Amino acid sequence: MNAPQKNRLEHWADSKPDAVALIDGERRLSWRQWNEQADRLAQALVERGFGPDDVFAARLLNRLEWALLYAALAKIGCALVGVNWRLTPSEINHILASAKATGFVCDDAEPAALKPAFAGVALKRALSVQAEADGFEPFAELLRAEPVPRIASAYPKLIVFTSGTTGAPKGVVTGQVNPKAAEDLPDYLEAMRAAKPDGAQPAHEVVLVTMPMHHSAGPNIVRRGMDAGSTMVLMQRFDAEEALRLIDRYRVTSWNGVPTMFKRIAALPPEVLARYDVSSIRALSVGAAPVPWPLKQWIMDYFGECLREGYGATEVGMVTAMPPHMQKRKPGSSGKPYKGVRISIRDGAGRELPPGEVGEIWVRTPHTISSYLSADAAGPDTIDADGYFRMGDVGYLDADGYLFITDRSKDLIISGGVNIYPAEIEAVLCRHPAIQDVAVIGIPNDEFGEEVKAFCELKPGCSVDERELLRFAAGSLASYKRPKSIEFVAELPRNTMGKVLKRELRDPYWKNKERKI
Repeated sequence: MNAPQKNRLEHWADSKPDAVALIDGERRLSWRQWNEQADRLAQALVERGFGPDDVFAARLLNRLEWALLYAALAKIGCALVGVNWRLTPSEINHILASAKATGFVCDDAEPAALKPAFAGVALKRALSVQAEADGFEPFAELLRAEPVPRIASAYPKLIVFTSGTTGAPKGVVTGQVNPKAAEDLPDYLEAMRAAKPDGAQPAHEVVLVTMPMHHSAGPNIVRRGMDAGSTMVLMQRFDAEEALRLIDRYRVTSWNGVPTMFKRIAALPPEVLARYDVSSIRALSVGAAPVPWPLKQWIMDYFGECLREGYGATEVGMVTAMPPHMQKRKPGSSGKPYKGVRISIRDGAGRELPPGEVGEIWVRTPHTISSYLSADAAGPDTIDADGYFRMGDVGYLDADGYLFITDRSKDLIISGGVNIYPAEIEAVLCRHPAIQDVAVIGIPNDEFGEEVKAFCELKPGCSVDERELLRFAAGSLASYKRPKSIEFVAELPRNTMGKVLKRELRDPYWKNKERKI
């Protein structure tokens, strides 16, 4: 998507050169410094043979160097692909090969360990931010180039690889225009702009950036900050109390997070929560995973009634919005679709269901993909002939058009022929005061096919045993929905977006079984 003419990095470097643009720990960059260093980096990349046909892969935490690279790639027209810093060399190799990456940068402490990821990949250059290693050029060396002023005509094309719940991750070129809904694009973009918080003064915004840069969320937050001329506070690794300290110290006005981040803040001792002033927050957004209603209530009690929720996916962009005034009117909802978005709830045979009936969620937006990167067009079980994408979620639309998501379709448990939705069980168990988070899966049962098992993460300093927790659940769950076993874990496995990796919990139980659900 093109950068607005009046809001580019170069504009702010001219109009408010000494204002702080980026904060990373004790490091700061003004708009002029950001632009000048991006010009240096862009020139260095051009001298090393990079141009508009190149794809640069970045395995970086939320740091100044990522922002410099993003701006430099915009100036020379390269595409950017994010690489999750948790991936192994073989997983990285799949991404580099699929994206046809020609450049790579990392901030690993031991870059040499990543060299196997480059096998068969035609890299022009590999860069290291932190440590020296054979085969890697120091990132700082490129910043010594003479700055040649360049003006970006567009933001870098962003390639995002899905987290891959099954099989290898698939690449998505974000911002594609769905030919089946191209006429809806102007209304959709206008609706996105209109969804900004009431009374916001973008040029005076201070944005806390905690979403990862290998996902679309992190880069999009930075892009919006560049559009608005906001100050952006980058947090390399999320820590609950540190987030509150940054909000207090820099008077943060806007923050996008995932439910796990807020759960960890809510679990802090009362005296820690009382230590920090968070009254500067005017817009708080949460997404990427379902948000339990008790957590929403806690967020609104602590931060104020500024909670916004969004539902979307890499393959379709944003689908619905849930602004603050809707939260208590429609508790449990993910909001209403943006203008230009169509939602279809379908049964197993693909028939559209009426309001109130639960089924699979199919979505069409102006940004719905037609295919994944380096792949043929997706089949009709993923994208239908009318441009609707199968989200993999289960839910319903109410009579007022609000979307309610009840579960992931792949997480459905079928026990004795009865459908059981884990999200319902998880919501009940999360109400217990000792529980921080829950993941419910189906495990093999010779008689019923599957039985319910729960994995529970305790709040710090709290305890509860299996018997007590089952008694607690008995008042809210029918007997067939209650877990047959509960396992307490120090921490649930999650990806960097905070989504629980149920596959890692499920796989040991289904090993050597004919079916995997």
